[in-house]
Amino acid sequence: MRIAIAAEDNRGLEGMVSHHFGRCPYFLLVDVEDGEITGQEIVENPYFTSHQPGMVPTFIQSQGADVMISGGMGRRAIGFFQDFGIATATGAMGTARQALDNYLDGVLRGAAPCRDQDDHSHRDHDRRHDCEDRGKHH
Repeated sequence: MRIAIAAEDNRGLEGMVSHHFGRCPYFLLVDVEDGEITGQEIVENPYFTSHQPGMVPTFIQSQGADVMISGGMGRRAIGFFQDFGIATATGAMGTARQALDNYLDGVLRGAAPCRDQDDHSHRDHDRRHDCEDRGKHH
């Protein structure tokens, strides 16, 4: 299984999870088999500065991800991931390792869209927007 984690920096598992997957500068891709990490890769988000709806989920799909973990995510992005068969988990906080462990332990599950996402404009996007599930684990 390949798990993508929205990251604020390029420090791998010790780096911080991004509050919004579409505006994170990096993605950490972690390969997991039988609960063990078998590989990891850090990739730059090619749409960090600007993107249209669906571009980032399509990029994540092209990286072979089965799961997308982030602090927050918009309603349309969640829909794209569902269409691609990629599971989503929002509400992640702390380091990528903490988010990964919470996901693998079944503590972090499901995705609720950020409240300001109904008319989400990618121009002048506030990276600190409030998410319904921020800090809650499903």
